Amino acid sequence: MYSCSKNGRGTTAPDPCSGVTVTISGTVNNPTTIGASDGSIVASASGGSGFSYNINGGAFQSSSSFTGLAAGSYTIMSRNSNGCTGTSIFVVVNPSNPCTAVTIVVTGTVTNPTTAAAANGSIIAAASGSTGFTFSINGGAFQSTGNFTGLGAGAYSITAKDGNGCIGSANFTLTAPNPCTGLVITVTATLTNPTTVGGNNGSIVASASGSTGFSYNINGGAFQASGVFSGLTAGSYAVSAKDINGCIGSGNFILTDPDPCAGVTITVNNTITGNTPCQANNGMVTAVAAGGTGTYTYSLNGGVFQASNIFSNLGPGSYTITAKDVNSCTGTSIPAIVSNLPEGPLFSQVKAVLQANCVPCHNNSQSEGGMNWTVDCNIVINRDRIRARAVDANPSAMPPTGLLPASERQKIINWINAGGKFTD
Repeated sequence: MYSCSKNGRGTTAPDPCSGVTVTISGTVNNPTTIGASDGSIVASASGGSGFSYNINGGAFQSSSSFTGLAAGSYTIMSRNSNGCTGTSIFVVVNPSNPCTAVTIVVTGTVTNPTTAAAANGSIIAAASGSTGFTFSINGGAFQSTGNFTGLGAGAYSITAKDGNGCIGSANFTLTAPNPCTGLVITVTATLTNPTTVGGNNGSIVASASGSTGFSYNINGGAFQASGVFSGLTAGSYAVSAKDINGCIGSGNFILTDPDPCAGVTITVNNTITGNTPCQANNGMVTAVAAGGTGTYTYSLNGGVFQASNIFSNLGPGSYTITAKDVNSCTGTSIPAIVSNLPEGPLFSQVKAVLQANCVPCHNNSQSEGGMNWTVDCNIVINRDRIRARAVDANPSAMPPTGLLPASERQKIINWINAGGKFTD
């Protein structure tokens, strides 16, 4: 401050801060966690220009930003280029939730147990994202180290807690080696087949090798300590053996019924009835079986088996009859030969009459009226016509030279009256 004179008189300079009010506002950024020193205040002044700033009476600085602040009360002073000043108080506070924006990550190194029953596995846990950690496993008490040993196979949850009680967790699984890897369990058995067809007195006595502590089941049933299975019928069975570690091996076994036909000889005897020519086949074979069990069924020439032992309507030929008993044991007859029956004496006499008197006009090369009396069945089929012409002269007598002698006509009458068949 200085004074000067004009016209010999002194003068006082005006106060540059007169009427000037320096006002300070600011933005407060609180620490991210309790006890942290990462808060800040960014001030802004008005009421002049060329401002500088200090905090809590410290040295002035051109920057209005103050960082690295812990929770507390801070006085910010601002000074303009004329030395005019103003102050304002700002409060930096800790967060109400110390875990806000805190992410704790838990990692670990796993060592699995060496056997299925061993408890020598371990988890070595570590945490990041905060400080002052303690560790807990599966909800147990917290400890200062993340080392957990003496663990068996299973699932584990590791929790890390920092100094403010903020927590993070991770899940880990310890696995035991597969006790069945490389293990081959072999199942063998002694079989006893049922003693009768359909019997249920068969048995399987199973044993296993390749491990220890076996239990057994059959066809997927419940496991039992014994490998003996009795009361079995003929059939296919799967027997499994399980050792103390649950490793399984199996074997397939078949029980069979005894052969019901062993030592059985079924004989088949036939009675043959010959076929009568010149009409529908009427040959017949009647079979009788012996040597088997129960009621028989019969088959002709490998056809369908039937209950009846009679096969009728057979023409001339060779026929084989097979008999089957209730146990499906079979026997086969020698071929049954069905032959045509011989011509009867009455037919022979009529054929001789026709050959002597009619064949010259009724033969293979000349068949007057379509009649050929050299064919036996033509005679049988046309017996009524023969009688009408040769006996009754209806509509005219045959042969054309006149009726046959009475004795010859009587042969025709006798044959027709007897049935007019080839065998009469």
